[in-house]
Amino acid sequence: MLTIITPIMRIIEIPMLALQRLLGINKLAWAFLLPNLILFGLFAFLPVILNVFYATSGSDNVLLQNRPFVGAQNFGNLLDCGNYIDPNSCREDKFWRAVWNTVTFVALQVGFMVGFALLTAVILNGKIRARGFFRSVFFFPVLLSPVVVALIWKWILQREGVLNAFLDWTGIGGINWLVDAQWAFGWSVFISVWAHMGFYTLILLAGLQAIPRDVYEAATMDGASGWRTFRRVTLPLLSPTMLVVLVLALIRGVQTFDEIYAFTGGGPGTATTFIIQYIYERGFAGAPRLFGLAAAASLLVAGVLVVLTLVQLWANRRNVDG
Repeated sequence: MLTIITPIMRIIEIPMLALQRLLGINKLAWAFLLPNLILFGLFAFLPVILNVFYATSGSDNVLLQNRPFVGAQNFGNLLDCGNYIDPNSCREDKFWRAVWNTVTFVALQVGFMVGFALLTAVILNGKIRARGFFRSVFFFPVLLSPVVVALIWKWILQREGVLNAFLDWTGIGGINWLVDAQWAFGWSVFISVWAHMGFYTLILLAGLQAIPRDVYEAATMDGASGWRTFRRVTLPLLSPTMLVVLVLALIRGVQTFDEIYAFTGGGPGTATTFIIQYIYERGFAGAPRLFGLAAAASLLVAGVLVVLTLVQLWANRRNVDG
């Protein structure tokens, strides 16, 4: 193997030495970083800049030269509301319905998911039989495509689905799970938690396993109960990992689109229409295609996410310093 690698390395060494003589040893690192910086700029910074251009321009033309500058008009249309709690008083009422749906969804989904993920991680961190098997079971839904997840649960919950067939057999009677707004919203939260909980469970499990065992041994010697050890030892030492989980879950919750869109299509009515679906429909699915309005909504979502992340980081820093 060495006889193959050595001649190859000697060939590579020639241009590398020339590059080092040209740039100098201090600037050589930029030559290695340049390909990544170019790709990052193309696929991360350029879309953001284009989004700003679209958000501050009007018409349904895609080409920037055919789009007149309208300033903050798109933002004004989104934020023009008599009462922000009542979407009917807003100029873009569907935007605010999507906002409040997303706020409620994220609060429920993140709360349940982090809670169940923590409980599952604590159980899997204990001495139980077939621990590796159960870790795989909880992680398996994460491997499924969001569309597959949606179709599986749609097959179970539709009027003539598996669950209603069982309820009819027991005499309870079937329910139109996907026609009733509250049931459809509740199942959307449940499916999202089921599909993504395994990922956060693994992160929390890694955090639990990083806690030194001698800390628990010291707590046991001091006579601390299991609950007191969990509250006074496990949770404080797990808080940095919990912060990562909360930030990731929050961002993922706000970005929820594919599996819920395939599951309910945003209905019934606008009961499960979330903010990303609103952006998609305004920009790409509806007629006329309001790229400016969609771009302005996406920038508002990005701004809210940045603020929430900074607040969480500030709260964590305050706890650490305190």
